[in-house]
Amino acid sequence: MKRTLRRLLPKSMRKEGVVIPVVRLNGTIMAGGSPLRPSLNLAACAGLLEKAFGMKDAPAVAISINSPGGSPVQSRLIYQRIRDLAVEKKKTVLVFVEDVAASGGYMIAVAGDEIIADPSSVVGSIGVVSASFGFQDLIAKLGVERRVHTAGTNKAVLDPFKPEKPEDVERLKTLQLEVHETFIDMVKARRGAKLADDPDLFTGVFWTGKRGLSLGLVDALGDLRGTIKARYGADARLRVIAPSKGLFGRRFGMFGSQTSGDLAGGIAAAASAGLLEAAEDQALWARYRL
Repeated sequence: MKRTLRRLLPKSMRKEGVVIPVVRLNGTIMAGGSPLRPSLNLAACAGLLEKAFGMKDAPAVAISINSPGGSPVQSRLIYQRIRDLAVEKKKTVLVFVEDVAASGGYMIAVAGDEIIADPSSVVGSIGVVSASFGFQDLIAKLGVERRVHTAGTNKAVLDPFKPEKPEDVERLKTLQLEVHETFIDMVKARRGAKLADDPDLFTGVFWTGKRGLSLGLVDALGDLRGTIKARYGADARLRVIAPSKGLFGRRFGMFGSQTSGDLAGGIAAAASAGLLEAAEDQALWARYRL
């Protein structure tokens, strides 16, 4: 009731603290996704970012990240959208790491003007990884014959149903090095002189938030609410910018981003979308569990 009456008053007569919009970026980063198997990508979060940065009176935008990484392309696209909006709207970007901001998750995190991490969170993993499965022995045991016809000698490289070829693996490694170089350049451009001179910094190793502070990967240790209150006053309020939900989503809880705590249910629901993809998703999260 008080909130409703306050809104009826002219803005000059309202006694309100600073309101900071919060965007939560949770889940494995990949293109596509579905209500049964949500993922983090630019299409999923672009509207939320636009709405958060569009709050004229907010001096800053808070972004909470909990992601083990995924697509380097989608990671960079989200990073770039955050930076573009920050410049356009003249907003400070405060990034908060809750559980994990690793690999592509950390790539997004460096879009922040400041990165604040929980001491026990996981940060870093500045590297590139490709994973797949080999089924050539399995299909042989099942008596299945693999038939592939291509126009182009390299069209079927790294076919999971055929033995790996050294030249194909070498080609993949070349691609990985190029993507890794882009990642390193982004981190250096944003973190600059803050980074420690550590030989393991860009090798794919990951650390706790506490260790990340000494390495220059984060700027401070803390949590979202406490940091905002300390910086903008005890009356400062957080406004979470969440995706709108229709009746179907509200009733069945099927929309929204996936967190590590949702993995068991998410993997079961994703069975129809592909068990292997769900297993890879779980493996990516499991790597950073403490």
